[in-house]
Amino acid sequence: MKELVIKVEGMVCGGCENRVQNALKTLDGIESVIANYKKGIVKLKINEKIKEEIIKEKIEDLGFTVKED
Repeated sequence: MKELVIKVEGMVCGGCENRVQNALKTLDGIESVIANYKKGIVKLKINEKIKEEIIKEKIEDLGFTVKED
């Protein structure tokens, strides 16, 4: 299992957090997900089955922006 933190712009409330969490939980390979709009991050525990790009695409499909370091 791997821990991953993704920076996300555009989340402004708890509803945004729930949208992100619920969408990501549908993906195979996601063990847990916690979105935090105040910090602008999504913390995940994932297994090796899933690629980071798939997670990032799912977040962007919801209308949010993934920030690269």
